[in-house]
Amino acid sequence: SDRAVTRRRLGIDPPGLPAPPWTTRQWFNSGAAALQLADLRGKVVVLHAFQMLCPGCVSHGLPQTLRIREAFDAGDVAVIGLHTVFEHHAVMTPDALRVFAHEYRLTFPIGIDRPSTQGAVPRTMAAYDLRGTPSLLLIDRQGRLRLNHFGALDDLRAGALIAQLIAEPAESSAAAGGPG
Repeated sequence: SDRAVTRRRLGIDPPGLPAPPWTTRQWFNSGAAALQLADLRGKVVVLHAFQMLCPGCVSHGLPQTLRIREAFDAGDVAVIGLHTVFEHHAVMTPDALRVFAHEYRLTFPIGIDRPSTQGAVPRTMAAYDLRGTPSLLLIDRQGRLRLNHFGALDDLRAGALIAQLIAEPAESSAAAGGPG
């Protein structure tokens, strides 16, 4: 169909398996609550994985994340940051991230990816098979990963992808197997 061709052209993956849960050790800007992906069901989730010492994150990814938050209604789209440290561990501490978020006026919720016990790549980064930072992940209203993009993504394309996911019909809880 024309709609399927448009989806492929834009880069939205067809619905598949549920996105893995996040494994975080601390949150900022979340009202002291540890956010869980399941708590955001019914919204499109924009998850921006970043490191504060990543030049592409500072110059492109984080400013884009702020623009996305401003452009879309919070009732439809949840914008989340994931500080996923896989290098320079000694200097990218929670205290440094708190100052960084304040200085860059990052007001969206930011989770700190929990370090792995088996290497440099933290747990959520490994679960999503991220190639590095910045990475933009889009999760649909049913909690399914629909985009895993490494590197810079044009604002217009990002907005079109998010709008496409917002426009998809929401499944009823009965159709999803839950209580009706």
